[in-house]
Amino acid sequence: MLVFFKRYRMQFDLRGISFEEPTVPDGYHLVPWTSALLNSHAEAKFKSFRDELDANVFPCLGHIDGCRKLMKEITRRKGFVPQATWLMIFQDAEGVNRPVATVQGIRNNPSIGLIQNIGVVDTFRGKGLGSIIVRRSLAGFQSVGAKTVTLEVTTKNLGAIRLYKRLGFKIQKTVYKSIDVESVF
Repeated sequence: MLVFFKRYRMQFDLRGISFEEPTVPDGYHLVPWTSALLNSHAEAKFKSFRDELDANVFPCLGHIDGCRKLMKEITRRKGFVPQATWLMIFQDAEGVNRPVATVQGIRNNPSIGLIQNIGVVDTFRGKGLGSIIVRRSLAGFQSVGAKTVTLEVTTKNLGAIRLYKRLGFKIQKTVYKSIDVESVF
């Protein structure tokens, strides 16, 4: 049986925008992409999405192994943009670095960036980390010549939609993602 999820495709126009280096809260560190961080990105992605609607839309997000596989697929794509791929780390009281937010960037076209899987671990939401990591990703796309950036978001994810609109994204169109629930569940 097919189930359809309603999603918005949103777009950000990079032309004429300048990005300042983001101010990161104390105890947090914004880390650029390196392949050594693949598992940390996967962990942040898994902890961000495992209990969310998007884990139903994209079942791989509900499992740590699925998140590792997805990260490998994204980073091996011809259009992978390391400059738009960031990890937010929080250093806890014991000095342990914990991955708490992630974003990845790809391009299918030199002038259009595609943001993939913005995730903030639920216990770290409401601290502005999503805004910081998205802005840093946008600046990364701009640095490689992208003119616009798009993303997709499930229409029921109201918090994310508010964030993207606040940052300047505009809804371009409604799309539908179908999944075969019998093959997933």
